[in-house]
Amino acid sequence: MSETYSLARAVAWLVRVLLPSVVWAAMFVGSPAHGAAAQPEAVDPALRRALMSAVHESATFSNRFEAEVWLLDMSTRLERLMPDVGRRMALLKTVHAESTRAGLDPQVVLSLIQVESAFQRFAVSSAGAIGLMQIMPFWIDEIGRPDDNLFDMRTNLRYGCTILAFYLDKENGDLTRALARYNGSLGQYWYPSRVASALQARWYAR
Repeated sequence: MSETYSLARAVAWLVRVLLPSVVWAAMFVGSPAHGAAAQPEAVDPALRRALMSAVHESATFSNRFEAEVWLLDMSTRLERLMPDVGRRMALLKTVHAESTRAGLDPQVVLSLIQVESAFQRFAVSSAGAIGLMQIMPFWIDEIGRPDDNLFDMRTNLRYGCTILAFYLDKENGDLTRALARYNGSLGQYWYPSRVASALQARWYAR
């Protein structure tokens, strides 16, 4: 998995280089975000193993002071989209924990959630993708956990962060290609551009 420094560079590149293409990508604004790994023709066995391992793990903040600063900052940014403070803090704590466990930048994950579900926990797409990170339900059968509830916040984030981290590793830290894989649109830029736009407008550190 990429180191934190490499992830920070990837995020900075995404904002600096990819954002100019957002205007071009706006032509595709009607294109749907298909969700975590629109079902591939063949499931990668390594990704299946990563998910199976991930559902048994947990993570907490490693530095309480930094976590509290981050939570306050992100809570302020999220307030308009999620007015209830209890729900907002629960989500942010879980996003931070699951992103950190997977080696991802939490603000990238927040941007992805904004694009995928607008922070609607019970969102279901026309393709059947479920929850905050729009996970395709075939995954629960792929890893032999048919009782997993993808509407559950932590479960949904655990799946989504694991899938995105796997693709980021597969693409050697190229966040643009990892995001396109996540969406099932590898080779296109409209979806990474949407995530980059959300990151810059609301979540990027200022």
